[in-house]
Amino acid sequence: MERKHERLATPWAAGVAGVVFAVLMAAAIVLMRIALPGGNGGADVTVDAGQRSAVRTALELLPFAGIAFLWFMGALREQAGEGEDRFFSTVFLGSGLVFVATLFGAAAAAGTVIEESQQHPPFGRQFAYVLLTTYAMRMAAVFIITTSTIGRRHGSLPRPLIAVGYLAGLVLLVVGSNVPWSELVFPAWALLVSLNILRDRRPARSQPATSP
Repeated sequence: MERKHERLATPWAAGVAGVVFAVLMAAAIVLMRIALPGGNGGADVTVDAGQRSAVRTALELLPFAGIAFLWFMGALREQAGEGEDRFFSTVFLGSGLVFVATLFGAAAAAGTVIEESQQHPPFGRQFAYVLLTTYAMRMAAVFIITTSTIGRRHGSLPRPLIAVGYLAGLVLLVVGSNVPWSELVFPAWALLVSLNILRDRRPARSQPATSP
C-alpha cells in the first residue's frame, strides 16, 4: 500500500508543479512582453524604469518556472507508463530540455536590458526577444505535439485534450512570433494538462489498519 501511495502521490505533486509552471511562465511572458514589446525598437530607444522593473521580476520568476517544468516533464513521462516508445520519448525529453535551456538563455540575454542605455544599442533586447518568441516557442511546439502523440498512443490523455494539444503545437510552430502574445498558448496548454493530472491522480488516502 505504501509503494502504491508513493506512485500516485509523485505524479500528483508533479501535476501541482505543472500548475506552478503555467502560472509563473505566463507571468514572465507578460512581463517580458511589456518590457520587450517588439524586440529591438531601434538603437535610440532607451529602457525606462518600468521596463527594467518588469525585466527584473521576470528574471526572478523564470528559474522557478524552469524547475517546475522539469517536474512537469516527469509527471507526463510517468503517465506513459513502462510501454513508452523510445523515439517519442527521446523527442519528448530533447525538446523539453532544449526549451528550458533556451528559456534560460533568453532570461540571461534579457538581463542585459537592465544595463542598456542610449550609449549601448539594445542587442540584448533583440536577442532575448528572438530566443523567447522564436526558438523557445518552436521547442515548446515540438514538446506539445510529442506529448499529445504519446498521450494518444498510450491513452493517458483524453481525446479533447489531445486535439487541443495538436492545435496549440501547430499554432506555436507556424505562427511563432508573428502574432503577439501567442507565447501564452504554451502555459495555457500546460495548465490544462496539469489539471487533468490532478483530476486523475489524487493522493491515495491512508486506509485504517484492519485487525487480523
